[in-house]
Amino acid sequence: MGIITGKHLPRRTFLRGMGATVALPFLEAMVPAGKAFGARRATRATGADRTRLVCIEMVHGAAGSTKWGSTQNLWSPAAEGRDFDLGPTALSSLEPFQKYLTIVSDTDLQNAEAFIPEEIGGDHFRSSAVFLTQSHPRQTESSDVLSGTSMDQLYAQRFGQDTPIPSMQLCIENVDQAGGCAYGYSCVYTDTISWKSPTEPLPMLRDPRLAFDMVFGAGGTAEERAARRRSSRSILDFVTGEVSALKGTLDAPDRRRVDRYLENIREIERRIQKVVERNMSGEMRELPQAPAGVPDSFDEHVKLMFDLQALAFQADMTRVFSFKMGRDASSRVYPESGVDKGFHPASHHGDKEEKITDFFRINRYHVSLLPYFLEKLASIEDVEAEGGGGQTLLDKTMILYGSPMGDPNVHNHKRCPLFIVGGANGKLDGGLHLRAAPGTPMANVMLSLLQKLGFEEMESFGDSTAPFSLSV
Repeated sequence: MGIITGKHLPRRTFLRGMGATVALPFLEAMVPAGKAFGARRATRATGADRTRLVCIEMVHGAAGSTKWGSTQNLWSPAAEGRDFDLGPTALSSLEPFQKYLTIVSDTDLQNAEAFIPEEIGGDHFRSSAVFLTQSHPRQTESSDVLSGTSMDQLYAQRFGQDTPIPSMQLCIENVDQAGGCAYGYSCVYTDTISWKSPTEPLPMLRDPRLAFDMVFGAGGTAEERAARRRSSRSILDFVTGEVSALKGTLDAPDRRRVDRYLENIREIERRIQKVVERNMSGEMRELPQAPAGVPDSFDEHVKLMFDLQALAFQADMTRVFSFKMGRDASSRVYPESGVDKGFHPASHHGDKEEKITDFFRINRYHVSLLPYFLEKLASIEDVEAEGGGGQTLLDKTMILYGSPMGDPNVHNHKRCPLFIVGGANGKLDGGLHLRAAPGTPMANVMLSLLQKLGFEEMESFGDSTAPFSLSV
């Protein structure tokens, strides 16, 4: 099995050429002949089969966090436990993945509230810094920023160091502002959700072209990357010889795996090139200040980022992504939602039912993009799993989706939207709606998730008071 020569490929096998570096997905050829079961057990023991983690933030809370919206089940289902209906909710598009879904309703982010009078009004400008750190940020416009180490970075620091990229941070909106934003807060609090330490916020990549280059090593230097782009050649053109040599040593199933993987890389690269060509054509852009690699279409941009995450997981280039899908106070319009109002103006609904319904449509549209990613992960076989086959990357991934705000009309941080989807390596039961008692910190849920991710010894996180049970 595996390869004709009787040798086996190292798990970290790369195709290289002209500065391009393309990691391979796990293949049967990477298991020594006759040692499949034991080799997979060894893989699991060394941590190569760790859960993949994706943390997604969408700003501005949810229509279902309002008093009226909660009675209409605009975010949370009416029923708790296992027999719940997603139909009326903003999560209705997740129905095909309901068995993977854990909804946790009504948790609070007290650390995103104003602690002193000077902080009042600054909710939009500190919320994102609280989401994954569950820590109250220091009010400052200078470089002495202070928050906490974020959940994604705790995981990356312990379990991501044996991958080429310990973690990646992606975003959709413009987050390269400097200095102070408003109400005495540095823009960095608004621009990232990922903190390496309480004083080290991590920058986020907005440009899919740069993210592609990072994952696939497309050109070792800026000069090589520029030369490749001028030639309009695919990075796969630079490794054609190595691909042919490799495929000559593989059996038929592995050849098919390699072909599908490389086809996916080429397709993503082609889509990015189309975006760049369109944006550099001289035609008027909807986002004139955005880099050439950033699509004007929100839908297209998000899907490209999801595709890159799926391929990076498949190649085990990284196991950790944080993904910031919005920026607080953004007035972006989402035509696909059926609402022609800007995001931030729509969030200030004045407690009017018709306007809350419009905001609900935007919430529903945002969530509706996630099944694209889930389908992609579900289509990728995880041959690295013990026993081989039968599982997909969706079974091995934990995806956290939520917002650090509740009702945006009053800028509160109560009853915040939150759900987890994915098999999480068997650590979550799924198919479950849990409702927290009033005043429960969201940090309690994140503490429980960290424990399930391998931090069994952890007793607290942020302002947690106790682990939150994620089962019935």
